[in-house]
Amino acid sequence: MRLDKYLKVSRIIKRRTVANDACDADHVTVNGRRAKASYDVKAGDILEITFGEKTLKIEVLDVKDNVGKADASSLYQVIEG
Repeated sequence: MRLDKYLKVSRIIKRRTVANDACDADHVTVNGRRAKASYDVKAGDILEITFGEKTLKIEVLDVKDNVGKADASSLYQVIEG
């Protein structure tokens, strides 16, 4: 699944266009490297998303196309943030 879509489906970022813009502005890294919105997310990847002064570091546990709001947080585990 594309990185921008994963960020939206997991509800880390509310809109896909905002997720795409965050990737273009180098606010998202995957496994320590800058990532484009088209990056193919896999289970086990470590994502770091910068929101202004705060940085959210998560581990991808699962990748699903559709998930309910209550189950969105089961797709990842917060490491720092």
